[in-house]
Amino acid sequence: MKFLSILLIALCAGQRVLSQPAASSGPFLQRPGRSIVKLNLTSPVLKNYSVQYERVLNKFLSVAIAGRIMPASTLPFRNQIKNRITKEEIRFVDEAIDKIKFTNYAFTPEVRFYLGRKGYGHGFYIAPYYRFAKYKMLRNTIAYDENGTHYAVDLSGAVTAHTGGVLLGAQWHLGRSLGLDLWIAGLNLGSGKGSLSGIADRPLTPDDQAELKDQLKKIDIPYAREAIDVNENGGRMELTGPWAGIRTGLLLTFRF
Repeated sequence: MKFLSILLIALCAGQRVLSQPAASSGPFLQRPGRSIVKLNLTSPVLKNYSVQYERVLNKFLSVAIAGRIMPASTLPFRNQIKNRITKEEIRFVDEAIDKIKFTNYAFTPEVRFYLGRKGYGHGFYIAPYYRFAKYKMLRNTIAYDENGTHYAVDLSGAVTAHTGGVLLGAQWHLGRSLGLDLWIAGLNLGSGKGSLSGIADRPLTPDDQAELKDQLKKIDIPYAREAIDVNENGGRMELTGPWAGIRTGLLLTFRF
């Protein structure tokens, strides 16, 4: 009986100790997990898919990296793009923009500074970030007729961009695990470099080459420096210039 009494006292005391918060746990460890995985709900509108991982370091600071991929698809907002890069109707350019398929991917690391009193991945934040992006035009054949002559050209190209910016946003917890992250606005600026190549299905005469060069000169990509090279096999346009973008979106978050 004496042994049983001691055991009951020990169990009651142990239960009382376990029911108390650990003194060494601190306020941070009593909060939800420090890892947050996010799915961008708005990116499919632009035919791409985006996810982000965030690691909370302390009350006011976290780091994150986002990845985006666009499977092979025609360009969104094609009509606006055609109006933007050509000052007049160029059938060859219109055909290319309508039919060619593109892919792109991007990686965006960032550092977040939470501004509110709650912190720990909750509330308004400001996030400086860097973005690497690559856009690729898949090789495809564009056929058209010009002045009674049939042409077929294999087109392909790629552009790589390096940009940096600052994102303003807010993140809320809807429960212990679920939440929302709103990218209110984030302007990124930098530079891009790439090329567009076209290989003709037959050798081009000097007159054909002059006509092709004239058509390429009519393509006016805003703020980009263009270097055009034309030969009997086709043409190539090298592009360099400033690059800009805007980050906005609504993400569903999973915290653990």
